[in-house]
Amino acid sequence: MNRPAKLALAVALALGVAACGQKEEPKKADAKPASPAGVTVTIAHAGPLTGSIAHLGKDDENGVALAIAQANDKKLTLDGKPVTFKMMSEDDQADPKTGTTVAQKLVDAKVAAVVGHLNSGVTIPAYRVLYFCLVTFPLKERKILYI
Repeated sequence: MNRPAKLALAVALALGVAACGQKEEPKKADAKPASPAGVTVTIAHAGPLTGSIAHLGKDDENGVALAIAQANDKKLTLDGKPVTFKMMSEDDQADPKTGTTVAQKLVDAKVAAVVGHLNSGVTIPAYRVLYFCLVTFPLKERKILYI
């Protein structure tokens, strides 16, 4: 399977995980119910956007953006509410320390899933921070890692 196909699969899996959130009980209102408010799901991309392998990170970022645009074009709903997917992208500079900082930033932002990190040397320390869904393609292992 080529890299763009793997990235598309990873984003699809991340979007699926994002849709499996906790169900909230609807609030009872005295007034006539309005149309359902939308749900926004943030999918993050983490990878090298600067430095010597920035071209690979930008390719991944573009793939995530494309997948999110395609998902938004489908006008998906969750519990009858329209879902809008948005992307948050962070530069880990292919550096383990920066990758851990980026991972914490994504956790603090409460993103639903992370597609990244590109390098296994960055992924391994970052996954300790990312205790939710991380979809990644470590270069050495050549397999998808779900955490």
